[in-house]
Amino acid sequence: MFYSYTLGILLFVAGSYALYDSSSDVVELTPSNFDRLVTKSDEVWIVEFFAPWCGHCKNLVPEYKKAARALKGIIKVGAIDADQYKEFAQKYGVTGFPTIKVFTGSKHTPYQGQRTAEAFVDAGIKAAKEKAYDNLGKKSSGSSSDKSDVITLTDSNFKELVLDSEDLWLVEFFAPWCGHCKNLEPHWAKAATELKGKVKLGALDATVHQAMASRYQVQGYPTIKLFPAGKKTSDSVEDYNGGRTASDIVAWALEKLAENIAPPEIVQVVNEETMKACSEKPLCVVSILPHILDCNAACRNDYISILTRLGEKYKNKMWGWVWTEAGAQPALEEALELGGFGYPAMAVVNAKKLKFSTLRGSFSESGINEFLRDLSFGRGQTAPVKGAEMPKIVTTEPWDGKDGELPPEEDIDLSDVDLEKDEL
Repeated sequence: MFYSYTLGILLFVAGSYALYDSSSDVVELTPSNFDRLVTKSDEVWIVEFFAPWCGHCKNLVPEYKKAARALKGIIKVGAIDADQYKEFAQKYGVTGFPTIKVFTGSKHTPYQGQRTAEAFVDAGIKAAKEKAYDNLGKKSSGSSSDKSDVITLTDSNFKELVLDSEDLWLVEFFAPWCGHCKNLEPHWAKAATELKGKVKLGALDATVHQAMASRYQVQGYPTIKLFPAGKKTSDSVEDYNGGRTASDIVAWALEKLAENIAPPEIVQVVNEETMKACSEKPLCVVSILPHILDCNAACRNDYISILTRLGEKYKNKMWGWVWTEAGAQPALEEALELGGFGYPAMAVVNAKKLKFSTLRGSFSESGINEFLRDLSFGRGQTAPVKGAEMPKIVTTEPWDGKDGELPPEEDIDLSDVDLEKDEL
């Protein structure tokens, strides 16, 4: 009798701490079977790291079991008690519950979709499709469009990625079950793509990563915060107060970017590194200024001042700005077809697409502004860079800021020359 009573108690305790019973299609994982079943397997796995006492984990059970049943024979679905196996879970960056990851062998990515059976099925099928295309040595036809430019943030990576960076960040604190968050998701993703290279957009599941959500007093979902460029303090973090469409988010972010970033430096092209730095920008504004013997230091500085003011005006575009002296970089002039227009001259090049547009108007503040304004609205004619590659750059000495000097004339000794006319 005592044995039966004790066994009943043990079964009750075991049952109260297990989220998935043996009749479920969710595979029970432990540190002893994890590598054999998951990381050393050829199969795709969706794995939940849970804690038995976690309310969100308990709420997830019906949908997770439904997904496991639907994916049976197609994708493996498993769960591991990360509270019991804390040290093992930490190897996979688990800091909150539930944490869900998609495994393809030893590779794993965080699951960022909704917590519904349909969303789990979609994620599993997508991972299997990508694996199949990898086996073919090709990219999945949907991989580039499915990939979001929104950066996944957690309690463990927040400091490194956001707080310690020099970038300006917009961070969404969301809850997976929040309807407004779901409505925002496509707009947030589109804005992240449009702002790529200028402002970073991140998303943090505040129901899982509660330390950062608490630190920044997140009380509703979604909450969006601005973390400024450069050094970040608690006082410098701002609440987002713009609209919820992609265009609203982009406009608000660019306005804040213009307030935060310093104007670009107008850099002289003196070696490959100076040109490469400009080429890595969305657009590179290249000016060919007259030779110092044709335009003295004051004249050259006037041109550089014009470029500096326009760099300030268009700084939120994150363009690069460079200049070189006429004749110093012949390959650059030839590639951008700048040799036949006289000096000064200007071209704006997209080094990734190997296309450029040339200033046809006057090299004046108003003329350049009109040219750049048209480019910023997508107007203006473009041409392919000659040679279908960025040109080679010659290493030269940087300008010393002084006027040019003519080379000294050679003294000719005429003492030995007989200037008298030869007699006939």
